[in-house]
Amino acid sequence: MSQKKKIGILTAGGLAPCLSSAVGALIERYTAVDPEIEIRCYVGGYKGLLLGESIVVTPEIRERASKLHLFGGSPIGNSRVKLTNVKDCVKRGLVKEGEDPQKVAADQLVKDGITVLHTIGGDDTNTAAADLAKFLGENQYGLQVIGLPKTIDNDVFPIRQSLGAWTAAEQGAVFFQNVVSEHNANPRMLIVHEVMGRNCGWLTAATAAKYRELIDRDDWVPGIGLSKERRDVHGIYIPEMEIDLQEEAARLRAVMDRHDCVNIFISEGAGVESIVAEMEAKGQEVPRDAFGHVKLDAVNPGKWFGSQFAEMLGAEKVLVQKSGYFARAAAANAEDIALIKRCADHAVDCAFNGGIGVVGEDEDQGNELRAIEFERIKGGKPFDIDVDWFVKLLAAIGQKKGARLHVEH
Repeated sequence: MSQKKKIGILTAGGLAPCLSSAVGALIERYTAVDPEIEIRCYVGGYKGLLLGESIVVTPEIRERASKLHLFGGSPIGNSRVKLTNVKDCVKRGLVKEGEDPQKVAADQLVKDGITVLHTIGGDDTNTAAADLAKFLGENQYGLQVIGLPKTIDNDVFPIRQSLGAWTAAEQGAVFFQNVVSEHNANPRMLIVHEVMGRNCGWLTAATAAKYRELIDRDDWVPGIGLSKERRDVHGIYIPEMEIDLQEEAARLRAVMDRHDCVNIFISEGAGVESIVAEMEAKGQEVPRDAFGHVKLDAVNPGKWFGSQFAEMLGAEKVLVQKSGYFARAAAANAEDIALIKRCADHAVDCAFNGGIGVVGEDEDQGNELRAIEFERIKGGKPFDIDVDWFVKLLAAIGQKKGARLHVEH
């Protein structure tokens, strides 16, 4: 039975500290099960699948697959392609006018003899995988699609922990260890650390918590200005939490007066509705991607928060720094690698028992590791601001938790 299997692998969407490791883990597991199983990796995600661009995994690659755990990024490349967005696929030259991208993708899989396709990506990637799996089933192609959940936002229903998110939080904390020293460069410095997280504040909260763990280990010389208080997190702002700017400004002004600096962590999705409304009121175009998401780099929430707080805090200088690209391109840490390997092993088991879906710990079924049905996979899972560790984190920095915002999903 195993000799008839032909495996396809693709990574898609934004980067996360799990892609290289997940590709390596799948190759390792299939090689351990049967080194004769053909494995083909599509270059550049769904783009490569549509264009028929792929790499066949050689014996040499199999022998060195463990090395992939040591690197960040994706060795086979990513892209943001939505197979059901026909207009975008035609515009980008991925399919011809009149072609159905899903059929083009399905036909390429058949041409390559693929029987199992592994998609490694976030909710957009796995939504695309779900659409493709449905198309394959309705048109009797007889292929399995098995996803692995990648997103540093950690915001996929009903998955308890997405691959790469732990590492991203850890790396964001390391990033800020250097950035925070910039408070010495100017009196009354406001430093804004913008963390990735479109709809979910988990990564921002977890990064702040990891950063505070790091500074808890340091020895300080407060008499010469080297104090934990000056390098601490002074405010955390996430999409799920109502923000009273005036109240927070008054609290942070006192911090500025006392320590000559203020350090705040914000999610890139915090305040986006207000920023977009402001842009549209001015007649400005709001850039969006192929999935209809606002391009957050264009609206720049960190800059907006900095400008909102600067005058109210009496800041002489505002520094906005984004850890996203630093964190998301890191190699997976030991905690993530362990989770990646468990998920990859289960995904391979699913390949042989006929399973389809996204492999992860199912929150609705007691965190059981299983292939979760594609129709139940959905992005935008909000961070629970009532979780004990976050409540304690806010209390430790002297910030009120604030009201929970209603998050659509």
